[in-house]
Amino acid sequence: MPPTDPADPDPADRPAVIELRQYTLRPRRRDELIELFEQEFIETQEEAGMFVLGQFRDLDDPDRFVWLRGFRDMTARHRALAAFYDGPLWAEHGPHANATMLDSDDVLLLQPLPDENGFAPSPPERPRIGAPAPDRFVSAVVWSFPVGRHDGIALIRDGLLPVLHTTGPAPLAALTTETAHNTFPRLPIRSGENVAAVFTSYPDESACRQHLADVRAHPLARDEILPGIEREQTAAPQTLRLAPTGRSVLS
Repeated sequence: MPPTDPADPDPADRPAVIELRQYTLRPRRRDELIELFEQEFIETQEEAGMFVLGQFRDLDDPDRFVWLRGFRDMTARHRALAAFYDGPLWAEHGPHANATMLDSDDVLLLQPLPDENGFAPSPPERPRIGAPAPDRFVSAVVWSFPVGRHDGIALIRDGLLPVLHTTGPAPLAALTTETAHNTFPRLPIRSGENVAAVFTSYPDESACRQHLADVRAHPLARDEILPGIEREQTAAPQTLRLAPTGRSVLS
């Protein structure tokens, strides 16, 4: 288990259920949605009982908005989603948000890997509305494995994560599929998934590329871990190159 930083929040206060949400937007409307989101949908979701963890521009798609939110557990998720989406704020601003979107159903329901703390909760203070975007780069890599098979997940947890820690910055979080039934079907999630997802923050993309090169050159990763993951995966991993927005907690 990673050492506990005395300055970190109690792990029990960290979200145990996390949604990775990828929205395909109508052309040239991403900044419009981000402005609306950061003015209207952060504090109001958190007041309903959610953790708004991070908002990002996808650097590979100008019409893709990626964000993460968390919940203490599945019961809290249902309660918070019902409170928010049945509330007056969504009734007022939801139609505007939906008008920017072509698809909002690409959603993975995740949980921290065993022995990993996952994301820290939102801090008591976050950047103000209109704050400039931080000069940071966030990488998210999502591996897919056969449903019901745990070998690939174990290779990520027991093999790749230690190498990542020794060759560069520690990941922000390492997650895997939350298998609980989606109790809020108004918001679909991707079903039949068995994934591992690792999120890491860097000063810039060149630092990310150097970290990946160091991982590939690591003898254990090169000779055993990465070939093992490749044998287990059902498709090439999805790599998200993300630029945090001005009010994103994760950056």
